Amino acid sequence: MKKHVNQFVLGAAVALAALAFGNAARAQDAAKNYPSRPITVIIPFAGGSASDVVSRVLFDKMSKLLGQPIVVENKPGAGGNIGTADGARAAPDGYTLAGSGSGPVAANVTLYKHLDYNPETDFETISPFASFTIVVAASTKLPVNTLQDLIAYGKAHPGLNFGSVGIGSSQHLAGEYFSQLTGVKLTHVPYKNIGQYATDLMSGQVPLGFQWYPNVAAPIQGKGARALAVAGPNRLDVLPDTPTTKEAGLPQYQVSGWFALLAPKGTPAAIVSKLNSALKEAVADPQVHAGFERQGAETMYLPPDQAAKFISSEIKKYHDIIVNAHIPQIQ
Repeated sequence: MKKHVNQFVLGAAVALAALAFGNAARAQDAAKNYPSRPITVIIPFAGGSASDVVSRVLFDKMSKLLGQPIVVENKPGAGGNIGTADGARAAPDGYTLAGSGSGPVAANVTLYKHLDYNPETDFETISPFASFTIVVAASTKLPVNTLQDLIAYGKAHPGLNFGSVGIGSSQHLAGEYFSQLTGVKLTHVPYKNIGQYATDLMSGQVPLGFQWYPNVAAPIQGKGARALAVAGPNRLDVLPDTPTTKEAGLPQYQVSGWFALLAPKGTPAAIVSKLNSALKEAVADPQVHAGFERQGAETMYLPPDQAAKFISSEIKKYHDIIVNAHIPQIQ
């Protein structure tokens, strides 16, 4: 009897090993032939937004490198949570990915009481690919010409209004972070329509913004607003005369929104590696770089292991900003 039991156990072990080997072989074959059909990337924001535009610039180049079309599917809603959750729930075969950003992937972990996904455990991070440096913009109705002017004026006039595209957005948190660093008391005014915010910025009704360049390009170009500083390590090509925050005397104020390409957890490592390599080559392309520049964005790239660490560090950073700003959780 004992001999039969041992033979059964041995047979089961051999069967399981064969099954595992077969699954691994099929995964390798799938990765070797990947991609063999079009890839869909879910963007959790509306079409025409800055993040949507740069994503399409990148994916157009990646599709040529991979030999298959990359189709963008916009699924906006709930601060980017809806589309990001759909990306997490997709089949882990490399044919449905998520192109999500610092809001839904980092800030919303703390901002929302309940999320239908966990950015650190439900995704394979392929790489961040775009960084949108925050521009500190002030209405020309405001009597300030430099960042130090703004800090002095803000301390003398507490409660200055600043606008963003919504509670918990990178622009909102950039304003809160500025307040925390400088001691300037600000009042947040959220908008659903960035066009309305731009109008109010120029009129001086909401005289301040911590925005991605495309959101304030029209007011700046129309002389209704001034760019006081860019909160990144380098000046923007579209704003060559605007100093960095370091040059303007506030070196610790470094803030940017970012976008990353993510695959559902369990996507074969060979597929993640192939996508990472294609992304790396695409962001190095001069035409992609130029397309990003037109949107006030810079290209980014990290290997998958470093990309995952970057996501974790960003979750921690935004957690601290949100908690210190006493922003209530969204139910």
